[in-house]
Amino acid sequence: MKISTKLLVTCLIFWLFQPFQVKAQVQGNDILLHDAIIIIEKEYDVQFNYAEETIEGVYVASPNLELDIESVLINLQNQTALTFSRLDDHFILIKSKVQNTFCGYVKSFYDDIPIPLATIQNGSNGAVADANGYFELNLMENNKTIEVRALGYRTVQLDLALMNANDCMIIRLNAELQTLSEVYISNYITKGINKLNDGSFNINIEDFEILPGLIDADVLRSVQAFPGIMSVSETVSNINIRGGSHDQNLILWDNIKMYQSGHFFGLISMYNPQITQTVSLFKNGTSTQFSDGVSGTIAMYTENKLNKTFKGNFGVNLIDANAFVDIPLGNKSSLQLAARKSISDFTKTPTYEQFFKRISQNNELQSEVTSDKQFDFYDASLRWIYQISPKDELKLNFINVSNNLVFNENALVNNIETSRESNISQKSIAAGLNYKRLWSSQFNTTLQVYETDYKLEAVNSNINESQRFLQKNQVSESSIKLLAEKVFNQNLNGLFGYHFVETKITNLDDVDVPRYKFLISEVLREHSVFSEFTFRTKNKKTHVDLGLRYNYIDKFQEHILEPRLSITHQLSNRISVEALGEFKHQNTSQVINFQNDFLGVEKRRWQLTDNDSIPIIKSKQFSLGINYEHQEFLISAETYYKKVDGITSQSQGFQNNFEFIKTSGNYDVLGLDFLIKKQLNDFNLWVSYTYMDNNYTFKTFNDEAFPSNFDISHTLTFGSGFTTNKFKLAAGINWHTGKPITEPIANETILNGSINYDSVNSSNLEDYFRVDLSAIYYLNLGHKLKGEIGASIWNVFGNENTINSFYRLNNSQLIRVNELSLGFAPNVSARIIF
Repeated sequence: MKISTKLLVTCLIFWLFQPFQVKAQVQGNDILLHDAIIIIEKEYDVQFNYAEETIEGVYVASPNLELDIESVLINLQNQTALTFSRLDDHFILIKSKVQNTFCGYVKSFYDDIPIPLATIQNGSNGAVADANGYFELNLMENNKTIEVRALGYRTVQLDLALMNANDCMIIRLNAELQTLSEVYISNYITKGINKLNDGSFNINIEDFEILPGLIDADVLRSVQAFPGIMSVSETVSNINIRGGSHDQNLILWDNIKMYQSGHFFGLISMYNPQITQTVSLFKNGTSTQFSDGVSGTIAMYTENKLNKTFKGNFGVNLIDANAFVDIPLGNKSSLQLAARKSISDFTKTPTYEQFFKRISQNNELQSEVTSDKQFDFYDASLRWIYQISPKDELKLNFINVSNNLVFNENALVNNIETSRESNISQKSIAAGLNYKRLWSSQFNTTLQVYETDYKLEAVNSNINESQRFLQKNQVSESSIKLLAEKVFNQNLNGLFGYHFVETKITNLDDVDVPRYKFLISEVLREHSVFSEFTFRTKNKKTHVDLGLRYNYIDKFQEHILEPRLSITHQLSNRISVEALGEFKHQNTSQVINFQNDFLGVEKRRWQLTDNDSIPIIKSKQFSLGINYEHQEFLISAETYYKKVDGITSQSQGFQNNFEFIKTSGNYDVLGLDFLIKKQLNDFNLWVSYTYMDNNYTFKTFNDEAFPSNFDISHTLTFGSGFTTNKFKLAAGINWHTGKPITEPIANETILNGSINYDSVNSSNLEDYFRVDLSAIYYLNLGHKLKGEIGASIWNVFGNENTINSFYRLNNSQLIRVNELSLGFAPNVSARIIF
């Protein structure tokens, strides 16, 4: 009985003092900080924010829960290399005491909601925000900026020198409202080229690898790597998208319409790739915000990111020297400048000689009586961004381009050697202003204004006739566009807008002896309203863009409706299908009055429609495509039908019995674009094939329907690339059937003093064949200094491809004139990047 009483008393004492014994036991042993946090959060109703790696493996004495929360935090701070800061009555922030650690919260600007999974980058160091938007980042000693990115939000760069790195800060991001589509085929052809699920293609110049024959990302050369796009004349000023002429392409530079595209009268692109960051290419299914371009749209954009660090580069090759700088102007502004100039003033390289030989075929430059030939080109471009407020952004763009050719024409006049200067110049100058306003996380507006001016001028001196012939072609265009983007929900976006364009085109022919002057200047104004809805299913397998553009041309009281459609659907993880369609129109075209216009170097003049002899050009196009992608292997095929009405014979470049006939007609194209690509580790291989059946219909011609001047029935391209961290190599083969030409009838070539032609375009030139090589090697030259060395060969085997052929009568003798492609053209480059 006594034993039972003692046992009972002992158990009672143990039970009464059990909580104190547990607390004493916990306090007497070190525990993980993670476990201590759980105890403190439960006891004091607080919440700790921290990065898991910050507290990992840290032990502390068990907290004394009889103390107030402030004392508990001080004890923890004394035991660790961490700081415990009260953000408010409920939240406590844990961060390292080490000075090179930066912490913060990433939240939405409008509703202050945390943005999880945001990425924060400081040089090569990075962090990811947790569910509360919190992050900790170890800073690099030599990098004083951090970049914050999140899907659906605009990227920001912050200058650490202007912040207190010891305190956590709240970083608020603006929503990136846009109807741009998502990538659904990446690395199409090569890295940096992607196909989007609205049917368009995107080229990211920064990620762009290398293409055969190119040592820089020449934009208008690069787009010719796509199936269905080529240049019959092997230039960037005559790009044929699915059988159309070059003037049927809408070329935009930061939303500014450009009427000139090339340097060296079309042999290289005039758009500096150092400042041009992305390119959007539409062959069909174009967004309703774009007008013109009945064959296609090439839209180039400068970088839209506000840069916080100074960077730039300088380069030189056998054609030009170029430079680029990106200058931060405080926290809210940055300025980009790019310039390029030919080096022909200093030296004439073999590459320059090949280029000059190419442009001087069959014109006055080739004449024996010309001398002192000088050619020069330059371009300068500017992009300025100003972040007025978190909701307002201003962007200014400017571009100035010039090509100038000067030479002397010599002759003996009254036994006196006489010389007079002739020249041709081609210039463009344009400026654009974009103002974007974020009204809410679901709605924004953009105002786009531009002025673009193009001028082509030539003075031709004829010494024997004592005559001076002045020719001018000028385009001046002003535009105002207002865009409104609305996010209805996560699956539906809307785009609405108004667009006004005023275009003035002037043509001048002025002869001094005998006196003759012809000047015509025309103006056309067009108003457009448009809307477009973008729908995505929840599983993101189906993407639909459906839009309508209404246009009104006040001069003719013409109403034009243009529906646009783009549908893509993912049948499986490997197979996708697409359907694209569009109606488009344009009011401008390039015509050739005489083949010797502007000294024969640049024969085409821009001209406005008169809705009669020069009709409004209208197009209809529909295409169906299928794509198969699996384990870096891609097969893509697209068949299409396109019909374009209102083309003039003068815009097509006839050099036969229809050369001087002025009439209008149409062409229709049935085609297939096909691509196979395979990535093998560091190797990239692709083959593209295009089939095209392209025919004219001109009712006033004897032959109503016949092959188009741009009917290249079969085109085959093979390309390969090898890429490592320091080296890039590319090789390619280009083959296509010959251009259609009109031959004289055999054995009866001349009839009644004129060339007796056979059926129009019933013959073809010989097949075209060219092999290209290019290579780039990257160097580390020191702290923040890199180098780049490149080499390329265009037309490795120097094939004399005939790209055009026509006939002329000279003293009743039939002469065949051939135009040859660019010959063997090597190029080397060097660039310093800082």
